[in-house]
Amino acid sequence: MKIAIPMNEQSMDTEVCPSFGRAPYFLFYDSVSKETYYLDNAAVASQGGAGIRAAQVIVDHGVKALIAPRCGENAAEVLTKAEVFIYHSISGTAKQNIEAYLNNQLPLLSEFHAGFHGHEAK
Repeated sequence: MKIAIPMNEQSMDTEVCPSFGRAPYFLFYDSVSKETYYLDNAAVASQGGAGIRAAQVIVDHGVKALIAPRCGENAAEVLTKAEVFIYHSISGTAKQNIEAYLNNQLPLLSEFHAGFHGHEAK
């Protein structure tokens, strides 16, 4: 199964980015093949709708689990319609979050914010 995580850097040993739609990169990890790759987030500079654009990229890459600290309502709607489960990340590195996910230790994200609509998340 393919997992995605928003990242500030292209390293499994760095913290998960606090923003989903405006994360500079996405880490993709295949739990079967153990393959990892990164993708620049083209939505990062969007005036608005970054979360929706980022969610569509996640869907287009065949992801079934997104691990993130938060997610906007519009992005969550896109992901949910595509049957992508959204898990709440823990404080730690991407590697720690993947391990927690694989050990069934991450809860589903249950609260979604209204979005920042062109404003940087703080």
